[in-house]
Amino acid sequence: MKAEDIEKKLQSITENGQHLSPILPEGIKNYLIDIDGTICDDIPNEEPERMLTAEVYPDALITLNKWYDEGHIIFFFTSRTEAHREYTERWLKQHGFKYHGMVMGKPRGGNYHWIDNHLVKATRYRGKFTDLVDKEVTIQVFDDEHHE
Repeated sequence: MKAEDIEKKLQSITENGQHLSPILPEGIKNYLIDIDGTICDDIPNEEPERMLTAEVYPDALITLNKWYDEGHIIFFFTSRTEAHREYTERWLKQHGFKYHGMVMGKPRGGNYHWIDNHLVKATRYRGKFTDLVDKEVTIQVFDDEHHE
C-alpha cells in the first residue's frame, strides 16, 4: 500500500462546518512500532554497524505482516536517526517486513507519555508478539470531567 492508498482510506470529518483532521475507518489501526528491542535485537545508535546483522524476532515478523495484510497501517517509529535509514530499510527488506513507512528520531530513553487529540493506545512489548487481547488497566488522563 502506498501513501496515496492510505490517504484514500481516510474519512473526512467536519464540526460546525469546519474540516477537522481526517480519521481512519472503524477497524483500521495505525500501528507505530519500535524497532530495537521490539522487532529485533536492541542495537544502540552508537553501533550502527550491528543494525545490518540484528536478529529478527520471528513472531514480530509474522504478526506485523499479518496486520499489514489485514489492511492496517504499519509505521516504524524508531530512535534511529536519518543517518540510519538506509541500513534500517535494507534490514527490513532483507527480512521481509511489510510496512508503509518509518518515522526516525523518536526521543530516546523510554517512559513515553503521548498526548494527542486522537485516541492513542499503547502496548508495551515484553518479549512476545501476538494478536492483541483486551486487558483492563489504569491510565492517566486529563481531568476534563469526562471520565470514560
